[in-house]
Amino acid sequence: MQLIDTHQHLILRDKLGYGWTDDIPELAGDFTRADYAALVDGRGVTATVFMETGVDEADYKAEARLVSGMIGQGGDLPMLGQIAACRPETDDGFDAWLEECGDLGVVGFRRLMQTMPDAMSQSETYRANIRKIGAAGLPVDLCCAARQLDIAGDLVRACPDVAFILDHCGSNNMQAGEFDAWRAGMARLAELPNLHVKFSGFSAYVPGDAGPDDPLRAVADTVIGLFGPTRLIWGGDWPVVDLGPGLRGWLDLTQQFLADLSGDEQAQIGHANARRFYNLPG
Repeated sequence: MQLIDTHQHLILRDKLGYGWTDDIPELAGDFTRADYAALVDGRGVTATVFMETGVDEADYKAEARLVSGMIGQGGDLPMLGQIAACRPETDDGFDAWLEECGDLGVVGFRRLMQTMPDAMSQSETYRANIRKIGAAGLPVDLCCAARQLDIAGDLVRACPDVAFILDHCGSNNMQAGEFDAWRAGMARLAELPNLHVKFSGFSAYVPGDAGPDDPLRAVADTVIGLFGPTRLIWGGDWPVVDLGPGLRGWLDLTQQFLADLSGDEQAQIGHANARRFYNLPG
């Protein structure tokens, strides 16, 4: 299966701050493009899209500027673009940042929701700025806690002309016994035509006691059933995936979870939808 990884993080501590990783031993040290390339060698990953890594507040623009120099580089494993961080909750500098990102290889934007107050995405300032991203022809990644699915849905409904994608199947911070509530929330989201789902990361977020006997398989089957192959896009979520089975383990699980789909359906999830959704070159 050919894959474009639409969720490749990097941790480069000599250049940027990553305070959120301080108490996570699995994420100590640096995680570079060379490290990533070694892990995916021979595993079908043909290209990547960088995903903003939740750097310290003072560094989010510096991260995008740094990564812009990597786009188009990488030889047989090129970086095709980046999904940059933004701050739609304030008008201060938002338009200027959106304009600058036009020269930085940005193919989408993200503002983390699970670490911020629930009310953040409900302000008209936030929603108006999200609509500006859509008007610029760019999509928005949503990264929220499992309990915030309806809040994410409210944002998607308020911005019907914006293309959204829900990272990690909306599974972040899922707790014991929460599978049924998550599934109900995902069913409501599936009714929104401008929402895709990123088939990524849930191997690190779904607890073994979420509900079903095989919760990871249950999550995969649920999103395939609700959204279908045309609205799913694959991502690796490295190195956060190391909180679960690691990138190689996630690649193995991907093969297992998608094994019953046709070759065309696997290609849609693996790379074709990514090219269309993020308007990737090549």
